[in-house]
Parts: sequence; structure tokens; C-alpha cells
Amino acid sequence: MINQPNLSEVESFEIIRNMINKAKGQFGENGQLYLLWGWVILICSLTQFYLIHEVQYEKHYLVWLLTWLAFLYQIFYLYKLRKRKRVRTYTDDILSFVWVTFIIMMFLFGFLYGRIAGEGYYRFINPGFLALYGMPTFLSGIILKFRPLLIGGISCWILSVAASFIQYDYQLLLLATAVVIAWIIPGYILRNRYNKINS
Repeated sequence: MINQPNLSEVESFEIIRNMINKAKGQFGENGQLYLLWGWVILICSLTQFYLIHEVQYEKHYLVWLLTWLAFLYQIFYLYKLRKRKRVRTYTDDILSFVWVTFIIMMFLFGFLYGRIAGEGYYRFINPGFLALYGMPTFLSGIILKFRPLLIGGISCWILSVAASFIQYDYQLLLLATAVVIAWIIPGYILRNRYNKINS
């Protein structure tokens, strides 16, 4: 039988402290998906605004098909990330459930608005989506203890109320503003933080 060295109480606490510090140092959120969706929604909303006002293109809404490409990329990205990641934390699981809930709610809102609002669908969809954007953003900010996401979530809620007072095409500009504040800026901050900690 191999003799195990007897550790003093101080040495044991030192080992535990080092393990906690190491775990704190391994920050896993790199902002990739915030940047992906932030840029996709920014491009779609501004392009749709341009198609409505400058081109007067009747099927201006088709630009949102780009979101399906982003969704497919996200599935591929998350699959690759899951294979590469050795340890899955409780934080990872909670964040996943928050964003899965968000995606389900987005589909439900889209369907229900279409069923209930009928012709008035376009008037209500963006304020509703802006209110929804705030939920996972705010919760992610709490879970990650990351203030820019908290501010982003609150900004989405404020802009959702503002959007209810203006017509549909100008709501697109508030949508663009929301994703810059809520996802693009925090996404770049998270990426820089990730690169610093994990380099």
C-alpha cells in the first residue's frame, strides 16, 4: 500500500483555494452567440428598413430568412463546443435552459401574434420580440454576474415600450438599437474578457 502524505489543515485549505481560483479563471463565455445574433438581427432590421423606405420592395420581410442560416450555424457551433468541452458546469446548464426557453417563446409569440392579431400582426410583433429579448439577456447578466447584459436586458424592455408608440417600419430602428446595446457591445466585451483569461 502506498503511503499518502498527511496534509496539514493549512495545506488542505491552500489546495482548495487554488482549485477555486483556477475554476474562477476558466471563464467559458466567449460572447460568440451574442455577436452572431446581434449582427444578424442588426443587418436584417436595417436591411428591411432600407427595403421599405428606399426600394419599396413588397416582400421586404424575406430578409429575415437569414435568421434560419444563423440558427443552423448555432446548432453546429454548440455541437462542436459540447464535444470540445471537458467539463460542463451548473452555470452552463442554467444558461442553456434560459436560452432554450427564449427560443420556444419566440416561436410561440410569432405563432400566437399571427393567430390573434391577424392583419395587425406587424404592429405588435417588434414590441413583443423586444420584450422577449430582454428576458434571456437580463437573466444571463445575473447568472454570469455581468453588468453589460443586465443593462442590455433593461434597455430591451424600455425600447419595447417605446416601440409600441411608433409605426412598424420605425420599430425596426429600435430593434437595431436594442441588439447593439444588449448583444453586440456585451458580446465584444465578453470576447475580450475570454481572450484575456484563457490566453
